[in-house]
Amino acid sequence: MAIRSQSDIEAIEATPLVERALPENTYAALLASTKRTPNAKALSFFLTADSFDRPHVWTYAELLADVTRAANAFHALGVTPEHPVAFVLPNLPETHFTIWGGETAGVVLAINPMLEPKQIANLMRVARVRVLVTLAPALNEKLWSSISAELATLPDLSVVTFVDMAPYLDAADAETARRSVEQARSGAPGVDIVDLRSAMLDQPSEHLVAPRTIKAGDASSYFCTGGTTGQPKIAVRTHGCEIFDAWAVARVIESDGSPRTFFCGLPLFHVNAQLVTGLLPWMCGDHVVIGTPEGYRGKGVIARLWEIISYYRISMFSGVPTIYAALLETPVGGADISSLQFAICGAAPMPASLIAAFEARTGVKILEGYGLTEGACVSSLNPPDGDRKAGSIGLPIPYQQMRAVMLDGDNHFLRFADVDDVGVIAIKGPNVFSGYLDARHNESLWIDIAGERWLNTGDLGRQDADGYFWLAGRKKELIIRGGHNIDPMSIEEALHEHPAVALAAAIGSPDAYAGEMPVAYVQLKPGASVTEEELLEFAAKLIPERASIPKRIKISSAMPMTAVGKIFKPALQELEIEAAIRSEASRVGATIVAIHFERDARTGLKARVHMVDDLPELRAALDRYSFKTELLIDLRAS
Repeated sequence: MAIRSQSDIEAIEATPLVERALPENTYAALLASTKRTPNAKALSFFLTADSFDRPHVWTYAELLADVTRAANAFHALGVTPEHPVAFVLPNLPETHFTIWGGETAGVVLAINPMLEPKQIANLMRVARVRVLVTLAPALNEKLWSSISAELATLPDLSVVTFVDMAPYLDAADAETARRSVEQARSGAPGVDIVDLRSAMLDQPSEHLVAPRTIKAGDASSYFCTGGTTGQPKIAVRTHGCEIFDAWAVARVIESDGSPRTFFCGLPLFHVNAQLVTGLLPWMCGDHVVIGTPEGYRGKGVIARLWEIISYYRISMFSGVPTIYAALLETPVGGADISSLQFAICGAAPMPASLIAAFEARTGVKILEGYGLTEGACVSSLNPPDGDRKAGSIGLPIPYQQMRAVMLDGDNHFLRFADVDDVGVIAIKGPNVFSGYLDARHNESLWIDIAGERWLNTGDLGRQDADGYFWLAGRKKELIIRGGHNIDPMSIEEALHEHPAVALAAAIGSPDAYAGEMPVAYVQLKPGASVTEEELLEFAAKLIPERASIPKRIKISSAMPMTAVGKIFKPALQELEIEAAIRSEASRVGATIVAIHFERDARTGLKARVHMVDDLPELRAALDRYSFKTELLIDLRAS
């Protein structure tokens, strides 16, 4: 049945979940789909936007065979539930083989390739990684040279497995990649160097050499989370939470049962790409297209996406607001995109004006949703066949409870919020993860409600009379001006109404008196022209609360972004803190050599200020601010 309203969800939930007979683990899910349609297309991959019509293709039988080979190879290399396999890879078929083969052999740790080498090494150290899968050195020399210097610090790592991309490269590039793997053996003492394809081909494809009894509650994957506001934590997810979330979201977006094609453009180290454009379609017998190793960031991908959709008859894709803003500037032209049923937007709020403009220009429905790594991926979604309320995050997925709750100062439950009252969003259901690998990160994570454990998402929101949820900002991102809570979204929404604005981010700027003052950073659309003063005057007319009007607006040529396209607000906050420090130093006559920032999982952000000499006046001035500082005397500059 199509989900159009909260009552349809309740009708689905009338059947106990246990009677749905969901697979126990992700390997069993892939096996079940393969048995149903072994010869159907499961996966296509093209290397560049210019070669999108010449893909490499896997049927379901071939996909399962490669996942099985990978699982057997990882088992042989020592991967267990206690010693995961980690991957630092772009979007490749081998990335999927690693993900699902790694979950079958033990646990898989997804790592963002854009992290600093020391961060990558630290994550592997904490997770006790046994095997690392990454690109052949010649395919990313900078990454390998940086990571290789850290290998000696990892006591549990014993194998580095390289992906040489030979099937997708021309003969010369493939040979260069292969040789670089051989050369790496002499530069990585203490670890074995293995070619992934060779290791897989040495293993059987029709059965698991060491089959495990994998229960739904067993750990499947480790994901680094923390969003845009803090130090990454390692979230422990289970087979059951991944299977359930994929199944439940599939119920929300189910069609007439005809095979569909999903486009994957987000990075596969992110839960959205893995689940919404990976496990979900494969559990339904659908087809997944991976568009270049860099996804949406690949050269020409956005420019040719409408052609790609037309060629593959894409049914849906998932993205973040920045993707849709870029597509809005890309003419559909003569491309036939009638196959496109809808597009999902998550990870960051999408301005209502952008939704309206995109739908009017393309005729494609946008489904806004909400989710977090700790909830597998998706917790709520606007129903494609129901009322899509622009600006809302939709209805909760079936079988997952989601409420706005009122908490006291110690995060203890007081009561459920009334209709349209803003509270902390809490969720409970089979999609909720086990917790963080470091038990210290679980403090204040769970809310006890009548003896049941609910996840404190840290997001503020409300539920309307129809059951739809609306975000009201993230607790960590609220701008607190003299005790007045300011939702940055109210500023960002106003700025997005201006025709020249492509992106906007509001943050709190340090203020010695008020604690924080709202400021905004803006990126303009290509060719647009407007002054900061004009933007400030425009926004002031639309922002309902005087206290929320930004102290200033700064136009930036490019916003700092995370790998999945979110605006990285900590970078902007660091700019504001640095400006405050330099302003105070100038006022008291202090000379600053340099300012560096450090983030600690427990103590948060600290500014390390290198000085020519120690002035008590500067220390006194900076002590009036809420941010942490450490003044250091740089003897070399004196």
